[in-house]
This record gives sequence, structure tokens and C-alpha cells, in this order.
Amino acid sequence: MTSSELRRSFLEYFQSHGHRIVPSSPLVPHGDATLLFTNAGMNQFKDVFLGREQRSYSRATTSQKCMRVSGKHNDLDNVGPSLRHHTFFEMLGNFSFGDYFKHDAIAFAWELLTKEWGLEEERLFATIFKGEDGIPRDDDAYARWLDFVPADRIVALGADDNLWSMGDTGPCGRCSEIHYFRGNDLPCRAQTCLGPACDCDRYVEIWNNVFMEFDRQPGGALLPLPKPSIDTGMGLERIAAVMKGTLSNYDTDAFTPLLIAIEGAHGGSTSPSELATSMAPAAVSTRVVADHLRAMTFLIADGVLPSNEWRGYVLRKIMRRAMRHGKRLGFTEPMLHSLADELVAHMGDAYPELRTGRDTIVSVIRAEEQRFDAVLTNGLPKLEELLDRSAQNATPVSGDDVFRLYDTLGLPLDFIEDLAGGRKLAVDRRGFDRAMEVQREKARASSAFEGKRAEEPTFGSPETARRLRASGDQFDGYTTTLVEGVTITALLDANRHQVATLPAGSSGYVLMDRTPFYLESGGQVSDTGDLRNEAGTVVARVDDVVRLGAGLPRGHKVAVIADALHEGQTVAAHVDSRTRDATRRNHTATHLMHAALRQVLGTHVKQAGSLVAPDRLRFDFTHFSPVTGPQLREIEALVNEQILRNAPVTTEVKDTAAAMASGAMALFGEKYGDRVRVITIPGFSVELCGGTHARATGDIGLFAIAQEGGVASGVRRIEALTGDGALHDYQMRRETLHALVSALGVSEHQAADAAVRLQQDARRLAREVQELKVKLAMSGGAAASGGAEAGEVDLGGVKAVFRSVPGLDKNALREFSDSLKAAIRSGVVVLASATDDGKVAIVASVTPDLKGRLHAGNIVKALAPIVGGGGGGRPDFAEAGGKYPSKIDAMLAEGRAVIEKMVRGPGPVKQDKSA
Repeated sequence: MTSSELRRSFLEYFQSHGHRIVPSSPLVPHGDATLLFTNAGMNQFKDVFLGREQRSYSRATTSQKCMRVSGKHNDLDNVGPSLRHHTFFEMLGNFSFGDYFKHDAIAFAWELLTKEWGLEEERLFATIFKGEDGIPRDDDAYARWLDFVPADRIVALGADDNLWSMGDTGPCGRCSEIHYFRGNDLPCRAQTCLGPACDCDRYVEIWNNVFMEFDRQPGGALLPLPKPSIDTGMGLERIAAVMKGTLSNYDTDAFTPLLIAIEGAHGGSTSPSELATSMAPAAVSTRVVADHLRAMTFLIADGVLPSNEWRGYVLRKIMRRAMRHGKRLGFTEPMLHSLADELVAHMGDAYPELRTGRDTIVSVIRAEEQRFDAVLTNGLPKLEELLDRSAQNATPVSGDDVFRLYDTLGLPLDFIEDLAGGRKLAVDRRGFDRAMEVQREKARASSAFEGKRAEEPTFGSPETARRLRASGDQFDGYTTTLVEGVTITALLDANRHQVATLPAGSSGYVLMDRTPFYLESGGQVSDTGDLRNEAGTVVARVDDVVRLGAGLPRGHKVAVIADALHEGQTVAAHVDSRTRDATRRNHTATHLMHAALRQVLGTHVKQAGSLVAPDRLRFDFTHFSPVTGPQLREIEALVNEQILRNAPVTTEVKDTAAAMASGAMALFGEKYGDRVRVITIPGFSVELCGGTHARATGDIGLFAIAQEGGVASGVRRIEALTGDGALHDYQMRRETLHALVSALGVSEHQAADAAVRLQQDARRLAREVQELKVKLAMSGGAAASGGAEAGEVDLGGVKAVFRSVPGLDKNALREFSDSLKAAIRSGVVVLASATDDGKVAIVASVTPDLKGRLHAGNIVKALAPIVGGGGGGRPDFAEAGGKYPSKIDAMLAEGRAVIEKMVRGPGPVKQDKSA
């Protein structure tokens, strides 16, 4: 069976047993700050396991895209040498949410493996949890396995193997693994093979059944889950290898097309089977490229772009590791982007986002390859200097210096080690690792990923939290901005601790059974407004709406201004309609602009972030060059054309799968349930969206692009205005233009040319002024001031010129210095100028014959602090700046003493290390 056939067979088997086939969630987890990437099939069901979210089904099955490149689940370093580890892989899984448990889960697994797929029963071994750390042995699983295998094929293992958790916190439980016995003909380093507990290749784990029973708390405590559930996972690539009877996951159709493409791209002739199994360096590099190409392609398709931060940093690391191994294979030009089409063709049917994102994927990979080539071009000279220094001193290559090349220039460590090894030099890995850990600590301290989370609400009892989660709140804000007869279900003080009353003058959070207040999501900001008592009096101002925790009603952040609020009180919830209307205009305009961008720039454009606020909209999107002026005008015109149409904005609630199949665009980073709202502007835009929108495009009034720019590699940003904001912006620009043409005395269409001419004239006049000042100074006129120190003096046989020359910039000072140096032929020149902006410019210049005795860099380092500045430079020329022009004469006077000391001092002048 091919990998595609196995995927389909697995999903259809569980579908026939009452499971809902659920699409894979993106590799970027939504709303889960504990995860860098999706690393297991159960990630998208975490809140369901915790009882915080309800689904319309209690059984599910998925083929989930996964990445394991960080934390506990980090397989990056194993990729290549290992025949069965990957950064990206597909995890097949079946799930029960309080429905069936161990008895049925084990039976399902056994039937699929032996009856449907035909694996030999005698080759299957089971493991159970043996009991550890106060958690008892799993006798239920043991008893069930006895229905299928003899006791000698059931192995009890400890927590490292049979107590599974997604991370340091969250759902976890005892588990039962299924191992496949490949045969005793394979080598084993142990004196006696330990069976499924051994790390040899005789036994390979193919399926893990996790019996979700606990919720691990931050302190390590295990609390019972509301409903015991099932979470299973089976790596598609690994089961494909077992079904084919090969030791290597790479020796399957999941990788063979890529191996063939990579080998052909560099003119190799090694068979794909040998590439998949050999430990030859070229075969290892080919496997690295194949694996990493899959990872980068899927990450980019899910909206991740290479950068120096967080997820983008991991992607860049994967991409550059692949590029480095590509160069080991002999690739001298960018080539990874040309291989992406092979993967898109192979997996695009199962994952349509690869086809729709193909142009973006190729462009991002090509751009990063070009950037990496530039990194090597810029970094190699500095690396060669470092290696030369180490060779000259006969010392290991400094770990700190290696880290700087790695961190600032992006040179890969293995690349540095390769070049060092070629010159028989060792790299100080301990020093490198220390520097890396310092950087990680800094990143952890400032990263949003590791950052401090908002205080979790504290309720009077667990029952209260369960009650609130069970009841939730009803959002009525799609149809109205005023909901009367609302019941306050709970109150929290400013520290998010439950209270019975919020007195007048206090602040806190109000939870209600119904609400018209929108909670920030999909880029749209939360609503603001007020709460009113039964008499219609405003009793509290609603300043924000926040998410308090999964499954809990939204928290209305309030300032109580009259009377007190009490739990159980009935109020009227009122959204500021003017602000809501402005937000709706901007949200609908965002959809229009998204569609216009795709029309003008191409279908590779995908949302990469957004902000929808009352006063503006901001839209980040994938694109690889600045948007030109004509393109911006066309985008703006398209949006305003739709506004003039006054087309209706329609909303439908559909099944997610049906909505996606109809061509509706899903937005980056959003999590969608079984049913979704589809916002349609007929003939122009169809998107999944949970936000609030205008009733018709004409409600927007006017759309104006305020600015466009880049925010990251391959990501552009447009900020725009609508309605009153766009009108005000237009009026302000018109007034500015009228003031400009009035000042210039020209017509509007001549204003730009007139401004350019004025700038050119100003620059020309500035140059002429500086030239005249230099000539005046050279003539010995008034500009040459500063008393005796301003002229030429003899200091121990060395000519020295000190001059204060007001009004000269650094360029003019350099020119004047060169003229004076040519005039004296041998000597030193020190010039200072009080510049037109109230600062000090200093230059020191030494003729070539004196560089062994005098050092210009050391001269300015000694003098600049006198005028409140600093600087340095070469032995023959140096510059400095300062901020106290009144002290120039004192500095020049001190210059005479500094140079005298240098002239009369013993030995050569100490070099300025800042040069």
C-alpha cells in the first residue's frame, strides 16, 4: 500500500466506526501559547479533552501535519543519520471524547493492523504502563491485550515510555504502544535484546494508544479529566516502511520522488533505495534535504515565513540546514525552490493548501536561498580571518567568535566546523554552547512564547468554573448593539479573583449570560460601551472585552461609575454603536482589499496578520517586493469601485468542509469549528470570518490607502482608512497641498517639480558655502581662530597644525585637513569645527612618514571627551564628534600636550584597537 492509500484506508476505517473525519489543523497552533508548532494529532482537540470546548461529535479521526523541532519533541538533529526520524511528518490518529475507552481502542487498533492491513499477528507486541510515581500499573489495558496476544508479548514499561503528555502541562495519561518485530537477523548491541524496550532496530513502535485520564498542572499535579478519553497516534511514514518491509522511512513512496528529484538535480546516479538506507555522507545529506524540504514547504503553506524570531527562526534554521547539505551534494546555485513542485504534485491532493500556496512557497524558498548565498559571500572573509588568527596562535577557534558569526551573519555551525576541520583546527564548542544559552535566556525573557501570561481567573469553587464553562455566554452582537435583560453570572476584581460585588469607583470584569460585545478575534478589536441598570442609568463603562480562559464566558472589563454591580443582577448591555459601525466599515473594507490585492498582485497573496480597529485597518500579506504606486492606485480604485456598487454583504453559516470546498478563503492563524460564518460580497470576495461587517459595501463610504511598507522578509503591510477617517485624511492632504503650492507660488501639477528644484538648489548652495569656508580658512582669514594653538607649531621636531574652523561639516574638514597636510608635507593636523547644528566635528590627520610615532585614532580618543564626545580611527586619519562647542579652544590647547607626549614618548605608538 502506498502512503496515500494507507492514509485513506485509516480514515475510512474509523469513519466506518462512527468517527468524524476532521481536517488537519495548521502547523501553527491557534490560541495555545504552550506550543511552538503542532506536534501531535490531539493538539487541535486539547480544549475538548479538558472539557472546555464542545464538539458536535464524540469520535474523530485525522491525518495531522506535525513538526517536532523544539523542546521535549525535537527530532532535528536526528534527521539524516536516522532512518526513521523527521522534522515534518503525518500522524494518523483516532480520538474519543468521553465515548469509548481502552477496551474499544485496543480492539480497533488490532483489527485495523491485522484484518484490514494484514500485518502478521505474531510480529505484534504490546506495552503497558508498569506503575510509577504514585500512578498504578495499567491492569485494564493488560487484561484487554490478553484477548489478542499471549502474556509474553505484553511488556510493562515505565513513565519514560508509557506515560504520555503533550507538554509540561495539559492532557496526559498512561498509554499502550504497539511494536512491530522485524526479526532477529538485525543487529542488537545488548547482550540480550530487551524486546520493545530495546533501542535496536529489531522492534519498531508503530502506534501509541494514549488513555487520556489526567490534566497535568504547572506544579506537576495530575487532576482527573472530566471524561476519560482516547488519543492515538501512528506515524504515516513509519507504518508505510513497515508495510513495505523496509528499515527506512525514506525507502517508501513518501520520499522516493523527492530523493529521485534531488539526485537528478545534481547529476547523480545513486538509486533511491541506496539513498534511503546508506550512511554515506551524500546519502545522509540527500535525506536531510528531502526531509527539510517537506518541513519548509508545509510551514510556508501554513503562513510561517523565515525570520530571526520564534517560528520564523526555526524555519530559517531548517531551510539553511537543507541548503548547507545541498552544497555538500555539489549544488552551487539555488535549487531547493525548484524541488518544491515535486512535493506539491505528490501531496497536493491530500493537502490542497500546497497547491493554492505554490507560488508563495517557491518564492519564499528562492528568496531565502539567495539570502543564504549572500550570507556565505559576506561571512566567508570574516570566517577566514578568524581561522587564520586561530592557526597563527595555535589555539582552538573561539566559541564566542564562532557564535557571533552564527548569530549576526547566519553562518551555520556545521559549515564553520567543516572549514575549521579542513585546516585541522578545533572549534570551542563549549564556548559556543555557552554563548547560545545566554542568547536563549535573553529570548525566553522577552519572548511572547515564553512570556508571562495574563492572570488566570480564580473562582470561589471548582463548581463555579465548571458551571460557567458549561453555560458559556450567548453572543447576540451580529444583529444588535443593545441586549436587555442580561444576567451577571460572575464578577471578578481587577486581579481576576471572584467577588460578589463590584462597588462604585472600582474596576474589574463582568461575566454575563448574553452579550452584544464582540471579543477580539481575527484581527478585529473588542467592542466598548456600557452597562445600564433597569432605570436606564449607566452604571459601568465597558473599556475592553477579554478572553479569560478556554470555555469561559468573555470578561467585560469595566469601570463602575454609579451604584454597585452584583452577581445575579439584571442589566442592559450597550455597545457604542458609532465605534462599532466604524469597525464594521474597516472589517468589510479589509475583505475588499484582500480580494483586490489578489487581483492586482497575484493569487500568491495570503493574509499574514491584520488589525481591524475603529480608526484604521492594517493588513499584512505575503508578497516579495514593494507594491508600486500604480498598483496601489489600482487596488484603491478596485475597492472604491465595489463601494460604489453598494453590493450587499451576506452572511451564511455553513459546514466548514463545505465552505472551504466552495472556495471561501480561510484567514491565517484562525481556528475554525465544525460550522463557520461565510462572508460574501457577490462577485468579488468570499471569506470565512467571525467578525462584524457592514450591511452593504456602500456603508463604507470611502477607502483610502494611507501607507505601504515591509514588515518582514516576504511580508508587506498596508494601512488604510475608511468612512470619516478617509474623508478627514483627504481633507488634511488637500489643505497641505494648498499650503504648499501657495508657498511655492506654482500650480498643483507643478508643485513636485518645484520642490525638487528647491532641494537641488539648497544642496548646491550648501556645497558652495562649505567650499567658500574652506577657501577662507586656507587663506588664513577670520575662520582660522583660536589663538596660538590655531596655527602651526613645532613639537619636538614635528610640525603640528591646530585650528578651529567654525561652520565646516566633516566632509569640508576632511578636505581642509588634506590641504593642510599637503602644505606641511610632514606633520600632524588637528581641526575642530562648531557645526551649524550646534555640535562639534573633529578630525586628526598624520602624514605617512610619522605613522610609526603618532596615531590619529589615539589623538582623537584623548581629545574628544573634552568636548563631550568620542571617536577613533586609523593611524593616519581619525574622526570624532562632540556636543560642547564652547570647549573647542580648551581641547585644542590640550592637543598640543597630547602630541608632545607622543612625540617624546619611548617606543612605537600603541595601536588604537577600535580602528
